[in-house]
Amino acid sequence: MTTVHTFTALGQYLAADVNSGAVHVLDKLTYDLLSGAGEGPLGEELPRELADRLPQYSRADLEEGWRELLELQSAGLLFTTDEYIDSEAAMALQKAAVVKALCLHVSHDCNLRCKYCFASTGDFGTGHRMTMALDTAKAAIDWVVEKSGNRRNIEVDFFGGEPLMAMDVVKGTVEYARSLEKTHDKVFRFTITTNGVLLDEETIDYINREMSNAVLSLDGRQEVNDHMRPTINSKGSYEVIVPKFQKLVAQRGTKDYYVRGTFTREHLDFSQDILHMGELGFCNVSVEPCSGPLDDPYAIREEDLSRVEEEYEKLAGLLRDQRDINFFHFNVDLSQGPCVIKRLRGCGAGCEYVAITPDGDIYPCHQFVGKEEYCLGNVHNGTLDMTISGQFAQQNIYTRPACRECWARFYCSGGCSASNLLVNGDITRANEVACAMERKRLECAIALNALAAGMGERAYTGCDNTECNRCEC
Repeated sequence: MTTVHTFTALGQYLAADVNSGAVHVLDKLTYDLLSGAGEGPLGEELPRELADRLPQYSRADLEEGWRELLELQSAGLLFTTDEYIDSEAAMALQKAAVVKALCLHVSHDCNLRCKYCFASTGDFGTGHRMTMALDTAKAAIDWVVEKSGNRRNIEVDFFGGEPLMAMDVVKGTVEYARSLEKTHDKVFRFTITTNGVLLDEETIDYINREMSNAVLSLDGRQEVNDHMRPTINSKGSYEVIVPKFQKLVAQRGTKDYYVRGTFTREHLDFSQDILHMGELGFCNVSVEPCSGPLDDPYAIREEDLSRVEEEYEKLAGLLRDQRDINFFHFNVDLSQGPCVIKRLRGCGAGCEYVAITPDGDIYPCHQFVGKEEYCLGNVHNGTLDMTISGQFAQQNIYTRPACRECWARFYCSGGCSASNLLVNGDITRANEVACAMERKRLECAIALNALAAGMGERAYTGCDNTECNRCEC
C-alpha cells in the first residue's frame, strides 16, 4: 500500500504523505533520496546502496538530507500508518446510510442534441421523452424526508434532460419542500443544472432567489461548444446561452454557481476553453473529461493520457498567474478537512444519494438511470431495495482493490461507480483512464497549493463554507 507519493509539478519537487495528508516541498537532493527510499519507513542509517545510486551528491549532503527526512518521519509527517483501515469508522461504512440527497429528473427531454450525452440526448435510452408530474415530485420529497432520518439538511438537484422544460414542476417542488421544513425540522438546499436555452428574466430571478447552486452547461469556445452541443435543428447554442449565463451570474451575488463543460478526445486543448470561460466573466469553472467504453468516439482513451496530462499541467501553470479562475478539479483541502466518512466512501451513490426518474423509479445516481438491474424501487410505493443499496454502501477505498494501493485514495475517495460500470462492467473495478486523470489533477492541485502557500497567496483549498449542507459534522 502506497504511503508516500513523490512527484514533480510546476517546477517543484513534492511529496505527499498519504495517510497524514502532509505535503512537503523538497529540494532535488531530498527528493531523490525519498524517491529512492522505497515504501519505508526510513531507517536510522542512510542505506549504502541508496547513496551509491546518487553519486552526484556528496556523502555529507546525503547524510544531512537523510536526517531532514527522518525528522519529518519522527514528527508523524512521513510514512505514517493508516489509522482508518481497521477502525470503527471504516467498519461503519458497510452499513447503509440515510439518504441525504436527490437528483430529481424532472425532465427526460432536452432541447439540445449534445453528441457525447450519456443520457441519449435526454430520454436516457428509453425511447420516450417525458417530464415529471408534480405529484411524483412531491412523493419524492416525502420519500427523502422519511429516509433522511434525523438528518436535517437535504439536497435536491433538479436535473434532466433539461429541467427548464419542466419549470412549473421545479417551482411546485420547491414550494412543497419549503412547506415541510418546519414541521419535519429539515432544511432543503436546491441546485439546478441547465443548458440555458430557455432562460429568461423571470427564470433567472427565480433561480437566483431559490437555488443555492446553479450548474450552467457550456463547453468553452464557440467553435467547440457549437460542434458538440447543437440544437435540435443542428444550429449552434453558444450565442443563445452565453448572454443568458452572463446575466444570471452577474445578478447572482455571492451564491454558488459553476459553469460546467465536457472535453472530448476531439478537443484535448481544453485549457483554452477554461481560459475562454474566464474571459466571459465566469470565475467558477468545471470542465470534465468525457468517459465511456472503448467504442465511444468521444471518450478519453489510454492513448490520449499523455496529452491530457500535459494539458492539465499547462492549465495549472496558466492558473498560477491567473488566480481569478476557480477550477473545480484544482480545489483540494490539504488539511484533509472533509469528514472521515466522506473521505472513505466518496459520493455515497446508491445509499446517501439517489436519482429519481419522471415515473418515480429510484436509481443509485443519474448515470445509472435506465439500467433496470440497478433500480432500487419507486417513490410511489416507498420501497428501497436494500440489497442493491447495500452493494453501494460497501464501496469504499478499502473494498475497491485498486483504491487500496493508490496514493490518491483519501483525496479521490474511491472514484465513480458509474464510470467503472460503463468502462469495465463492474462497479468495483476502477476505470484506470479516469484514475490516471484524477491523479494528475491532484498533483497539479497540490503543486498550486504549495506555490500559493510559499508566496502567501490564496490557495486552492476547496470548500470554505462552514455552513455547508453536505456535511453535519
